[in-house]
Amino acid sequence: MPSNRAPRPPNGEPNGTLDETNRRILRTLADNPRLSTAELARTVGMSAPAVRERVGRLERAGVIRGYRLDIDPAAIGLPVTAWVRIRPGPGQLPKIAELARRTPRVSECHRISGEDCFLLKVHVPTIEDLEGVLDAFLLFGQTTSSFVVSTPVEPRPVGI
Repeated sequence: MPSNRAPRPPNGEPNGTLDETNRRILRTLADNPRLSTAELARTVGMSAPAVRERVGRLERAGVIRGYRLDIDPAAIGLPVTAWVRIRPGPGQLPKIAELARRTPRVSECHRISGEDCFLLKVHVPTIEDLEGVLDAFLLFGQTTSSFVVSTPVEPRPVGI
């Protein structure tokens, strides 16, 4: 499966785009991605056109991949979260990836190394409801599940 990420030079920074000013912009946007350009400019101490240009360059370079809505699954009736590892049967890799794309309860699907080939994050109303999700994937391989008990570190931006 090809990656949708922009190629990176050996130092890991696309064209040197991560100077301290851009890191400040990224940290500020990570805390509040809904800031207007004017508010962002005031916060980082720059003009709005300069910030708009820097944010545009970060987007074009693939550093900023998008702006997402963070919904609490429990607040919409999906309080049970599980990580599911899948070890596919022979020739089943593409079928698992396609099924993960089509399954609304799967919020993440990662191709991983090791004995298992996929790691899925699944949200369901009850533990019993996980059975139906697992049954669909069992057609293509072996599953192993772990339930999330708590999240001491919430998802956060890396490298800024």
